[in-house]
Amino acid sequence: MFHYVSDEVSLNALVAQYQQSKILVLDTEFVRTRTYYAKLGLIQAYDGKTLALIDPVALPDLAKFWALLANPNIIKLVHSCSEDLEVFAHYGQCQPVPLFDSQIAASLCGMGHGVGYAKLVETCLGEVIDKGESRTDWIRRPLTEAQLAYAANDVLYLHQLYPQLEAKLVAQGRLNWLYEEGVRMTEGRLDTPDLDTAYLKVKNAFQLTEIQLAYLKVLAKWRLEKALARDLALGFVIKDHGLIALAKKQPKSMTELLKLNDLTEQEKRIHGKEILRVMQTVDLVNLPELVDVLALKPGYKSAFKLIKNCLTELCEKYEVPLEMLGSKRHIHEYLQWRWDAEQGDLPIILTGWRGEIAAQSLAKLDV
Repeated sequence: MFHYVSDEVSLNALVAQYQQSKILVLDTEFVRTRTYYAKLGLIQAYDGKTLALIDPVALPDLAKFWALLANPNIIKLVHSCSEDLEVFAHYGQCQPVPLFDSQIAASLCGMGHGVGYAKLVETCLGEVIDKGESRTDWIRRPLTEAQLAYAANDVLYLHQLYPQLEAKLVAQGRLNWLYEEGVRMTEGRLDTPDLDTAYLKVKNAFQLTEIQLAYLKVLAKWRLEKALARDLALGFVIKDHGLIALAKKQPKSMTELLKLNDLTEQEKRIHGKEILRVMQTVDLVNLPELVDVLALKPGYKSAFKLIKNCLTELCEKYEVPLEMLGSKRHIHEYLQWRWDAEQGDLPIILTGWRGEIAAQSLAKLDV
């Protein structure tokens, strides 16, 4: 049923075969608990002939396989792939093109938003698959037969789903929409994390004054550098509320820092001295701008509702889920653009297939 690939000779032969494929189904299994990056445990690939389970633990150098993902002549078939794209970016420094995500395909052809793999397989193929191994340890070796069978099923049925989904999209004239989404999903994935803007992603940063934001900026940059260097999730360095407390209280000594209740004793012990050193590097001359929170502006609620109602009508007309056409993030981006006198890049909702559907109707709204 599957070919377990754990040596370079087998990998090279597999890559040579896959180079001739028109479609390559991809999936990954990984573990992510305390780390910044997911720990890759298995790669599944299937071209309709050979279903391979590739062992990245035994094969640390997968350069030839990663090169496949950039081959524009092979359609990369995935399901709900945002985390897989992170894996490809980190381990392979690549992104799959062209990209066909079956979850998005199902959404665009009227089968519902966010349909899970098992549900999609059951609906389209009548097969019931077991998802019981999804949260097992994919790093530990040897992998069990149950794990391997589970992993194989994730690509086996996806290959069978493709013809149905593609046919539906072609019939509705939406295949180009699907590939457009694939391009959008992969954009920016290979960019390095921006250390200087890390503070903008700290929860409740909008509560801070300009001076407090200056402290948060150096602290968030330090935390991200530490997380990347040690491969630790940000919260396992210091949690967001700890950074906010430091930015507000601005301790100048260990005595003052030790009094902060928002830091754990472990955080104080491990990072205390370094935190004080980092806070001394703050730039109080070139202060950051206050964090602008759209939802706190006058008229936000009525404007948001007006836009959402307009999009809801369009979704009913074109049978597209609201989450696809205009999510809350999309609406915020559009509203910010309108209130900024339509300066800067066009918001997503006005580009591509979304723009074709929504641009004229949105332009008529008085927001």
